[in-house]
Amino acid sequence: MNPYSPPADTGLEFLYRDEALLVVNKPAGLLSVPGRGASRRDCMATRVQAACPDAVTVHRLDMETSGLMVMALDRATHRKLSLLFQERRVQKRYIAVVSGCMQAAEGEINLPLSADWPNRPRQKVDRENGKPSTTCFRVIERDRERHSTRVELRPLTGRTHQLRVHLRALGHGILGDRLYADGEDDSERLMLHAEALSFTHPHTREFMTFECTSPF
Repeated sequence: MNPYSPPADTGLEFLYRDEALLVVNKPAGLLSVPGRGASRRDCMATRVQAACPDAVTVHRLDMETSGLMVMALDRATHRKLSLLFQERRVQKRYIAVVSGCMQAAEGEINLPLSADWPNRPRQKVDRENGKPSTTCFRVIERDRERHSTRVELRPLTGRTHQLRVHLRALGHGILGDRLYADGEDDSERLMLHAEALSFTHPHTREFMTFECTSPF
């Protein structure tokens, strides 16, 4: 396992906070929750809990992914938010930069995924035993000089590493992906950012949308 070197703690970037929940921007390179061992305790959860002791993680982003996370501030809210995610009633939008120039302007990827147990934590396309997984994509811009594509991703399911494996299966791996990369590129980070979250507030019933511009 590679040494964990989280980014410096320069303060929390809250996009929203009330008595029940908060939305925060996680930097790339930071775990969502503590890993194994004292050296991997620093994470988004512990940093938020230093300011909001009652905060509880509802969902996770990969360590290498930046962007929006929602956390609950009490047990009732945690249960309700968790149910929203389980029932796929949270709309998520990501921005990625992938290798190659994608031909299709938009489309839907339907490839079942399962754990690649001999190569954990990698996941794989598994047409026999994998769980159904769907990702919608839309090309934003093609950079023919750099041979890359900026793309919007909307996962309809929430499998582990879903976006990374789906894009790689299309032959357009996300730049900076050291876990799944077929070749080398000069990206300093995984070019994947959770740009937007939309859901109905579990108490006020207001439909809320939060956006955080991609840093790349």
